[in-house]
Amino acid sequence: QVRLMESGGDSVQAGGSLRLSCAVSGYTFSSNCMGWFRQAPGKAREGVAAIYTGDTDTYYTDSVKGRFTISRDVAKNILYLQMNNLKPEDTAMYYCAADRNLRPKHMGWVCGEFDEEVFPSWGQGTRVTVSS
Repeated sequence: QVRLMESGGDSVQAGGSLRLSCAVSGYTFSSNCMGWFRQAPGKAREGVAAIYTGDTDTYYTDSVKGRFTISRDVAKNILYLQMNNLKPEDTAMYYCAADRNLRPKHMGWVCGEFDEEVFPSWGQGTRVTVSS
């Protein structure tokens, strides 16, 4: 059974940085999609960043490009989200998500569509609060 456990959420001031971690157990991902989503109070959940583990192509929603970086430690089976220059609008619950379906390289772009149906496995979330 796949388990995803996020950590690293905290309260920071605008301009600060955080690194979120997602520890994966029960499965070793290769040629899959992994990603980070977030849900702000009163808003729908949205995709933030994704990675295709087959060749480490990365995808970002426009609002975080240049500020957030998704990465993966293959040996430790951990997914990271480095968040720099945080803004109050980044305040949300952040979720790690993963897809167990193996995808060929030419289909890696699917990860960047942030379609929740592509990501059937989810963590419990970690809260990020950014104050102005």
